[in-house]
Amino acid sequence: MLWSTLTWDEIPKILEAAQYAAILPIGATEQHGPHMGCGMDFVIAEELCKIVSEQISVPMLPLLPYGCSIGHSKRWPGTIALQPITLIELVKQVGDWAYYSGVRRLFIVNGHVGNGAPLRCALEMLRAEHDDLMVALINTPTISKRVKEFHFADAEDWHANDAETSLMLAIAPDMVRPEKIAQADDPDRTTGHVFAHPVNRTSGNGVTGTPSLATVEKGIQGFLWMVHDLAELIRRGMQETPPLAHSYLDKAT
Repeated sequence: MLWSTLTWDEIPKILEAAQYAAILPIGATEQHGPHMGCGMDFVIAEELCKIVSEQISVPMLPLLPYGCSIGHSKRWPGTIALQPITLIELVKQVGDWAYYSGVRRLFIVNGHVGNGAPLRCALEMLRAEHDDLMVALINTPTISKRVKEFHFADAEDWHANDAETSLMLAIAPDMVRPEKIAQADDPDRTTGHVFAHPVNRTSGNGVTGTPSLATVEKGIQGFLWMVHDLAELIRRGMQETPPLAHSYLDKAT
């Protein structure tokens, strides 16, 4: 089900069987505190989407490992960020070419909170240009109520926290430096502010939350919830039709 391994003459039949759906995982490459590797956001997006793609037989487009991480500043090495306009245009063009290949239901699965606004812009552009393309934007931390509660347990604004560290301990332990976890905690300083401040002004070490609470067991449970709930969400989308059949170009009469 990996798009990159399929041949051009295999793709039409696979898309037909999948209700012309495809999954596009998008992550980021950015600092994740002193205790975790910079690829966390794209690792979770890719691993999650690979498993769901196989379970429900929906092809997965190649991962985009870079995202809009400019809010993480240049204070800590490791962040490789795209400007919002770059991400918008990149995803728009990927979506265009997926459409030309036959995709009519595109599920964008986003592993980085900062990508949300640019990806929403790309969604608006894609559905306006392609009248019969449906686009869903799914953010991995808020796939479902229980997944959201898992991610937000230790902070309203969070990064490299209990949940993310637990997930990496469970599915990619080589990303984590266990000996540094206990000293990595840093509180949420974002509440009550009028302005959205960059991470260099809200965190002392690039972390927001309490990674010291992380366990493999919590990571396994959280990841299983994410897999199950994402699969169910995409299955629903594979059967969904627009509430009304009007074309984007139709004029009301």
